[in-house]
Amino acid sequence: MPRTILMGDPSYFSVRGGANPHTRNLLGIRKTVDVVRARRQWHAMAQTLLAHDAEVLVIPAHAPLPGLVYPANAGALYPLQGVSAAQKTFYLANLLPTRAGERAVYREFLQKLGFTTALLASRFEGEADFFPAGRFMLFTYGRIERQRFVPRLGLPPWRRIYGFRSEAAALSELASIATGREILPLELCLEAHYHGDTVLCSFGPQREYLLAYLEGLTAASQVTVREAFGANLVALGSADAALYAANSFQLQSHNGLYLFMPAGVSTELQRRIRDRGVEPRLMDVSEFLAKGGGSVKCMILDLGPATEQPAGEACAAFRSSRRYQTLFPQGVHG
Repeated sequence: MPRTILMGDPSYFSVRGGANPHTRNLLGIRKTVDVVRARRQWHAMAQTLLAHDAEVLVIPAHAPLPGLVYPANAGALYPLQGVSAAQKTFYLANLLPTRAGERAVYREFLQKLGFTTALLASRFEGEADFFPAGRFMLFTYGRIERQRFVPRLGLPPWRRIYGFRSEAAALSELASIATGREILPLELCLEAHYHGDTVLCSFGPQREYLLAYLEGLTAASQVTVREAFGANLVALGSADAALYAANSFQLQSHNGLYLFMPAGVSTELQRRIRDRGVEPRLMDVSEFLAKGGGSVKCMILDLGPATEQPAGEACAAFRSSRRYQTLFPQGVHG
């Protein structure tokens, strides 16, 4: 079944806030984006997803908001599928301060698409931390910190505190939303893997399998995941985890089920995915990971099946106006 996804125009992609460990060098200085390379990678990714039957909508770029290129943080649509669009609500993310301005952009865009929107009171960064996996909804969280430099012994004589993005307090709000679905709360522990979708990825016909970088979870949460998924757990090694192998996105195409993954993941991991009936497809989004701390899934917001999008003339016209093919008819590559 074709899916509708949202991607963010990369025209102004840059590092402004430097709010995760990938965005700064060892001295704590914000990195500089290779704009041409980033745009080339982004367009190649969008065109690949189109070729595999996705409907790709594009949110416009805003110069002060370079984080719009990572719309997985926009919020979460619930239920994601299986009901009409009128029965779905998009829960807007309560983002960290340096990205808070994105919320108004997402709200306007999603309302024009025809979705009802709502806002959680707790710190919550959308489907990057709240997503389906088999019979569960996974909710990942960690300690919220004021981002800052603190002194240390060594060189350089300081280190950066980043913290995580969704707080444990959001669980009660999410439980009142996802009634009838068991939520599995899992605590993150590595700042370089600050969202759950950098540690965990569900895949398979019923999303019953789970890629998991167990070291990115606390010891108690590792036990929880092992007990919940058993033989369906596919543990990631450190090299694949560093490439954000878990930051992947599954699509059902007309000729099969595919998992779109960052280029460079091991042939052994690809084999393990293929053995479970899903074909891996690799994408080079290295500029977005190395400079912004986001890979394939971070660059995609899932809006569910294309057949379950809001109806109505105004909604359909807006949706058509924001399709990738409408905006980039010549298949621009940067």
